[in-house]
Order: sequence, then C-alpha cells, then structure tokens
Amino acid sequence: MTIRVLLADDQALLRATFRLLIDSDPDLEVIAEAADGAEAIALARAHRPDVVVMDIRMPGTDGLAATAAICADPDLAATHVLILTTFEIDEYVAQALRAGAAGFLGKDAEADELLGAIHTVATGDALLSPQATRALIARFLTTPEPNAPAPAPAALDTLTAREREVMALTAEGLTNAEIADRLVVSPLTARTHVHRAMAKLHARDRAQLVVIAYQSGLVRPNTRP
Repeated sequence: MTIRVLLADDQALLRATFRLLIDSDPDLEVIAEAADGAEAIALARAHRPDVVVMDIRMPGTDGLAATAAICADPDLAATHVLILTTFEIDEYVAQALRAGAAGFLGKDAEADELLGAIHTVATGDALLSPQATRALIARFLTTPEPNAPAPAPAALDTLTAREREVMALTAEGLTNAEIADRLVVSPLTARTHVHRAMAKLHARDRAQLVVIAYQSGLVRPNTRP
C-alpha cells in the first residue's frame, strides 16, 4: 500500500527537491505541500496523510506547534510526524518528542536515509538520527516543561513486568531484534510486547513510548534497565 506524505517546509526549492525524491520511491507519494505550520495542520486534516515531513523553523505557526496540533487531533491518530531539520542538536529534539513527533533526521541526510526514515515512521516505529543521542534525549525529557504535570508512575501499573522490561529496553534505543536477543525471545514476541505497552499507555507510536518511559521514571539518565 502506498504511503501518503505531506511535505511542510517554508522553502519552495527544498519542497520541490523532496517531492522529486519521495515520488521516485514507488511505495511513497507526496499528496500535498505546506509552506508553514498552519497550512500543514489544515492539509493534514484535509488529506490525513500517513507521514508528515515537517520542518521546525517556519513563519507564523512553526513546526513544533504544528506537530503538537496534528498529534493531539484524534482524527489524525494514524498520521506520524518526521522532523526534518538542521536544528537537531538542542532542545528542539525533546520539544518535538513531547509534541508527538515520531522521529528526526537532519537535512544533510542521504537520499536513501530520508526514504528509509519515512518508511520507518509510517509503521509506527521511532526514528532518531545518530546526532540525537540517548544522553541528549534523556537530558531534556527528564527536565519538566514549565506548568506541565509529570506523568504519574501509576500509569505503568497496567503493564506486566515483561512489558515494563521491553518498554525500558525500547527507551534505551534497542530495536525489536536487539530486545529479542537480550530477552531470548523471538522478534515477533518483542514487537508484540512493545505494541501492547503502547496500547495500554495510549502511545501513538514507539517514540511516544520512549517519552513516557523517561518522564514516568521507568528509565533515568545514565542508567540501564
């Protein structure tokens, strides 16, 4: 099935370049383009794309605000946001993860990396570029936002011990295959535990599961499960 993509970037030349690249993949299709965050929100609601490739710095409503609006819309629960930006080594990483972004990629990424990233987030998996390191994510995700209530650890009470273990390993950056090796189970079993944890915690994707793991205290900086 074709993955439908919405492009959001204020630079027309970049959008045209990305469109040519994305449309060159037979499994991907650009269905709309937005020049700012407000237009991205409106087009997402109109077209319900599978993936939004979102720039952060845009005039008016920026990519962070647009990501938050899209991810908070229950009608767009199946839409995943991939942040494509030159600003990935700072607090933007955590802000966009909190807003619901499924992953990050720098604008200097290779063509194959971008296409692969779109495929990855479309399935609900998280995608973090090598520059967005685990230490950086931990540092910002464990720093509360002003006036934002911390997720209650009690929210994890619905999880089984195995689901907590798998969730913690997911937050450490392990893939399903790596989790399977660590726990001596099949990759399918590992994936099933991940998806059950996501369902119980109402996490829209794997990236949000990582956010919950840090903010609930299940995983802490400089510790391993």
